[in-house]
Amino acid sequence: MKRIRLFSILSLLLGFSLMLIPVDSSAKGEVVYVVPIEETVEKGLYAFLQRAVETAEKENADAIIFEINTPGGAVDAAAGIGKLLTSTKVKTIAFINNQALSAGAYISLNMDEIYMVRGGTMGSAAIIDQSGNTAGKKAESYWFAEMKNAAQHADRDPIYALAMADENVDLPEYGAEKGKLLTLTSEQAVEVQYAEGIVNNLDELLAQLGYSEADVRSLEVSFAEKVARFITNPFVYSILLTIGSLGLVLELYSPGFGVPGFMGLSALLLFFYGHLVAGLAGFETLILFIVGLGLILLEFFIAGGIAGALGFVAIIASLFMAVDNVLHMAISLLVAIVISILVSIILIKMFGKKLRMFQRIILTDSTNTESGYISNQTRSELIGLEGYTLTVLRPSGTIIIEDERIDAVSEGAFIDKGTKVKVVKAEGARIVVREIPNLEKKDQ
Repeated sequence: MKRIRLFSILSLLLGFSLMLIPVDSSAKGEVVYVVPIEETVEKGLYAFLQRAVETAEKENADAIIFEINTPGGAVDAAAGIGKLLTSTKVKTIAFINNQALSAGAYISLNMDEIYMVRGGTMGSAAIIDQSGNTAGKKAESYWFAEMKNAAQHADRDPIYALAMADENVDLPEYGAEKGKLLTLTSEQAVEVQYAEGIVNNLDELLAQLGYSEADVRSLEVSFAEKVARFITNPFVYSILLTIGSLGLVLELYSPGFGVPGFMGLSALLLFFYGHLVAGLAGFETLILFIVGLGLILLEFFIAGGIAGALGFVAIIASLFMAVDNVLHMAISLLVAIVISILVSIILIKMFGKKLRMFQRIILTDSTNTESGYISNQTRSELIGLEGYTLTVLRPSGTIIIEDERIDAVSEGAFIDKGTKVKVVKAEGARIVVREIPNLEKKDQ
């Protein structure tokens, strides 16, 4: 009896002590990450999402909720993000908080589950070029296949994904008759099983998923990643390349290192910084650029042009290595070079004498007589004087006038040696003579 009583007392004490231990809200040990996908989809976004997925995998997270509100963006960027999402073992959930259009719809379809806020939309995913026109057949075929595969990732009917990208798919019951792209509302998305449910906010979504007591961690885009997302936009890095090339061209016209050179070099370094952070380029591209710049500077001290040519090739190669779209880079470089040449010509032709940087390379002084300069003295005193030819004039030769030997030319005709001539014109060092007819030749 004593043992039973002692055991009962110990059990009560143990139970009471357990009651005093505070209850953790994440008693289940569940970890959920919330990651935003906002604004335009571009290559810089991939670096941020890759960091988010790697962090969730490292922390053994139960799920990643991607809060999506984007009008779309670059197809190649979206394709890379899609592969990133389908390759992770962590459960991925798309929370469309307003809209997921174009590339945003594709990214959402690559996730395990989709939830939408009431009034949200998803779709309108046609592939277009930089001019806003529909892309070629080859690009469209690739995109249609990608949209279909994305839908089938979570056993969704691919017909609706194709209708989002191909206006020839006829779905009039959802407002997507031929000639129109499909854009699903939240209610329509649930109806066609493209969304698992409709919620009002993130808290309601967490409750519906059973993560009310989970450890919810938010990941935000860092400043460096924001800069990378901005810089890797093809339109932005085209401007940076233009500023860079123009600044360096203007700097070549002025000794030392001034504002144009600083702006140009800063623009190019900013270009490489953004692509390094985005994971599109490695340090080898930056090293190659610096080597190329050094070779061009070396050209000022070593004549021959070889160092400058190698430097130019190295810089161009580094720019192409920093991006994965050769066509975009080629167009951007062409635009930058053309603008630099045009602006340089305008500055030299129109403002060369006024701009301080050009005053050291443009000769503004004239070598005139008033300034004390004398080029060739005009022998106007010889006009009208007579002499004789010392040599044959064919039409140039030498004549003698008052015992002075003078180089002269005839008016075009052949004049034999020893013929009497008369000076008819004096233009600087050019003395023009004419034969005096009907006179005997002087004996030599």
